[in-house]
Amino acid sequence: MSDTHITVHTGARIDRIEPELHGHFSEHLGRCIYDGMWHDETADGEGFREDVVDLLADLEMPVLRWPGGCFADDYHWEDGVGDDRPRRRNLFWAQGREELPEEPNTFGTHEFLELCERIGAEPYLALNVGSGDPQEAADWVEYCTYGGDTELADRRRDNGREEPFDVPYWGIGNENWGCGGQMSPEQYAREYRRFATYVGTMDNLMADQEFDLIACGFENHEWNRRFMEEVSESAWGAAFPLDHLTLHHYYGRTMSVVETDDEDKYDQLLVEALEMDEHIERIAAAINATATTRDIGVIIDEWGTWHTEAVSETGLEQPGTVIDGLSAAAVLDIFNHHADVMTMGNIAQTVNVLQCLVETEGDDAWARPTYHVFDLYSPHQGNDAVQTSVDAPVRDAERTDADLPLVGASASVADDETYVTLTNLDVLGAREVEIDTEGDDPSAVDAQILFDGQEPDAVVDADNAASFEPESFDVGVENDGTLTAELPPSTVLGVSLR
Repeated sequence: MSDTHITVHTGARIDRIEPELHGHFSEHLGRCIYDGMWHDETADGEGFREDVVDLLADLEMPVLRWPGGCFADDYHWEDGVGDDRPRRRNLFWAQGREELPEEPNTFGTHEFLELCERIGAEPYLALNVGSGDPQEAADWVEYCTYGGDTELADRRRDNGREEPFDVPYWGIGNENWGCGGQMSPEQYAREYRRFATYVGTMDNLMADQEFDLIACGFENHEWNRRFMEEVSESAWGAAFPLDHLTLHHYYGRTMSVVETDDEDKYDQLLVEALEMDEHIERIAAAINATATTRDIGVIIDEWGTWHTEAVSETGLEQPGTVIDGLSAAAVLDIFNHHADVMTMGNIAQTVNVLQCLVETEGDDAWARPTYHVFDLYSPHQGNDAVQTSVDAPVRDAERTDADLPLVGASASVADDETYVTLTNLDVLGAREVEIDTEGDDPSAVDAQILFDGQEPDAVVDADNAASFEPESFDVGVENDGTLTAELPPSTVLGVSLR
């Protein structure tokens, strides 16, 4: 007997699911860059880690954000170009297993942008507002994107790149309410206007491409409202160049995922992940209340689990587990539900740090559970999200004031295909699910499942990585076109209907 009913309203379209919603984030922190994407100074090899590049290329990630994070607001881009690169302090993070707060700058602008080209990702560069100035920011844009005859464009050519790089996204700072300068919303708004005056004007004159400007917001939504009001006080008014506003949402920070068998803690983690829904609604409301004549997108450019194992001394490394993958699926469903306001998402971080997708150890590199979730959700990219109703049991999450819905879902349509993703957020038991596509009778149904038979605290490593890969799954089709499935505990299902 089914206890969960999902209705896919294929005629009720929300908006296009921008591929950038499945984006990623990398920072000079721990082993994300060195020993993650790039061989560190102790390795036998040099340059890119080809095993990691291959894994990232296979995932077809749409966008990658760099160089931070807190690191961005203490990073001076000229240190990372050319042959003579100075060794600098890393003000915010220790790097590598040696825990050195030092930056060798061997991985800089050219290396990052080449990586993006190799893996097929659009680059998103974060400018230094905290310790930098508008001239430095404008110079970086010119260096990367101008094809004319200037000293900076010629310097790029001398450094090996004849044609301009394509950089469609520029962030004006990072967490400027915190590590990016401890600014009030009004102070940051004034700095944003100042930087955007010099950077934003360039795509109309000096840059050979158009690009978007991204402002940083905050989980404190009163901060966002005050920022937006101050920005709108510009003489340019609502036409001022602001294309996206971001916030960051981490969850699970009080939980050691591998030292608990307490389902209440798992429920708490998932409830915290689902808070993303309210954050998106509230930041969108702050935008709409002020920028009534502008189409400004919502970006969540840092998100994911942050467990107690992830501290500065460990380079923010934590185990990669099934419960993390479940939380990622829940968030990606929320992104689909908000396709009408969301323009990008960037999970933190790509390799070795926090809820990374790829992990390395020595000469080995492997995909984590969250990697497979992103891969399973990739058919949504570019489709139109549709309204999806979920009637599922809930459980009281004892450590929070909220209930946990035990099943989540989202759906999208394109041409003659409907793609549905479902997550059994119940770590205790299976759920009998019915899927109603409102009269559509599919001629072909293909399904894949993740994590069947795995415990929520199951940890991936180089030896067992293959056991976390997707498997084929049988979905029943009734005479009226209704689909039925029994979802094992802690699993994610992707269903293609044609």
